Amino acid sequence: MIKFSTVLAGALALALTASAAPAQDWKSKYPELVFGKVPDENASGTTTRWTPLTEYLSKKLGTKVTLRIANDYAAVIEGQRSGNIQIAMYGPASYARAYLIGAKVEPFAIEVNNDGSKGYYSVLYVKTESPYKNIQDLKGKNLCLVDPNSTSGNNVPRFEMNKLSIDPDKFFGKVIYAGSHENAVIGVAQGTCDAAFNWWNTEAESNLLRMDRKGMAKAADFRIILKSDQIVNSPMAYLTDLPADLKAAIRKAVLDLATDDPETFNKIYEGKGKPYDAVDHKAYQPVIDLTKFVDTLRKSKS
Repeated sequence: MIKFSTVLAGALALALTASAAPAQDWKSKYPELVFGKVPDENASGTTTRWTPLTEYLSKKLGTKVTLRIANDYAAVIEGQRSGNIQIAMYGPASYARAYLIGAKVEPFAIEVNNDGSKGYYSVLYVKTESPYKNIQDLKGKNLCLVDPNSTSGNNVPRFEMNKLSIDPDKFFGKVIYAGSHENAVIGVAQGTCDAAFNWWNTEAESNLLRMDRKGMAKAADFRIILKSDQIVNSPMAYLTDLPADLKAAIRKAVLDLATDDPETFNKIYEGKGKPYDAVDHKAYQPVIDLTKFVDTLRKSKS
């Protein structure tokens, strides 16, 4: 006669094996996950800021997570469309572009500012010593934008300029894509451009202030002559067709980051941000609409 305890133990072992199967399935399919990051600052700065997060995720998920710093914003978008980048951190317009070209992506976490707000702005910088008081004073001058898929460095600026009846390609002497927010500021500092659009969260945090802390620029050397309406903060997004338990594990690890590993979280935001909050696609519909509008502007000119 088989003892009841033996039968119970066997059933329990079978149940545990069955519950573990999905995790084992995705780990065999994804022995490595790639975390893509747009180059909004120089490569060394991006590596220093985001590598600890991928190490944290590797520990939490039990599978290797590798940081990939793209050459431009489009490379991250295309990497998600091809399925080669499973998780990405980028601006709202990059998420919108990925969605519009058919990448199967969904946002799951949003950046939160130190004051609890979940939005930021596009601002137009000029040198403090320059004579420019508003954007109209820049007619015939050189403008630095960031990247065609940058929210605060291209799409919102073009939307704001359209409201002022300014066609940047006709209004300015030259429009230059600097490649990163840092390069756009450096362009103004070095005189390549007379003005540059950039991201600005609050009085306590902006790309310019980050550059000041790194010794790359002096915030006092620049002033703002134009500020956009608020834009929804940047998302982190993963591929929609990842296994549900893997997505849940990624989401939980990211939302718990500030509590579980405050050192890693503060490495990213330098004490200037609050923990990530959950978000979904609906929050980015206005940015998708704006991206479509900017596309329409471009097509109408061509």
